[in-house]
Amino acid sequence: MARKTTYTTKQGDTWDNIALAVYGAEKHADFLMESNYPHLDELIFSAGTVLKTPPLPAERDGDLPPWRTYTTDTDDEGVDPYDE
Repeated sequence: MARKTTYTTKQGDTWDNIALAVYGAEKHADFLMESNYPHLDELIFSAGTVLKTPPLPAERDGDLPPWRTYTTDTDDEGVDPYDE
């Protein structure tokens, strides 16, 4: 069964409750908010607001910021070019 790409709010929904319902964890509320910029001023939703719920981006390994993570097809795999 295909995953839904929208969520229609119920009276009293909040960003963290919606993230928990859609993505299984409240920690994804920030991603949900980024995906629904026009609704950022709403803290408690009324019924009937349709929000976009795109798939979560791939999880990153470790605690590195995005610009420090990369993949390469060379023999230098796993070598960080910034470490000398």
